Amino acid sequence: MANEKEIWQTIGEGFVQEYYNQFDNSNRSGLGNLYSANACLTWEGTAIQGREGIAAKLVGLPFKRIRHIITKQDCQPTVDSCILIMVFGQLQVDDDPPMAFHQVFMLKSQDCSWACTNDVFRLGIHNIPV
Repeated sequence: MANEKEIWQTIGEGFVQEYYNQFDNSNRSGLGNLYSANACLTWEGTAIQGREGIAAKLVGLPFKRIRHIITKQDCQPTVDSCILIMVFGQLQVDDDPPMAFHQVFMLKSQDCSWACTNDVFRLGIHNIPV
């Protein structure tokens, strides 16, 4: 079976699908359950520590509707049995034009399930003075 995916690829893709499905189609409060208790999130340069703080940040984002369109995602196993995921795509909030975004997740197996221990998010906006 040459086309079978590695288990880390399947887990990574499943996490990405679940994460953005919850983000786009719920009140975002359940997203905290995807993170480990001491997880770290860096959102546009602002660091947030812990599941509760991360959940509060994601729930408190200032928009009513969001839609993520994933262009590509890459997953890698790490030497310490984690899964590194890099996501590139576009998002649209409310009636604003779509914007590019990049997000990186680190997943770790904890208590027979996978949890996000690290998350880094950036919009792909280039405001460079000319």
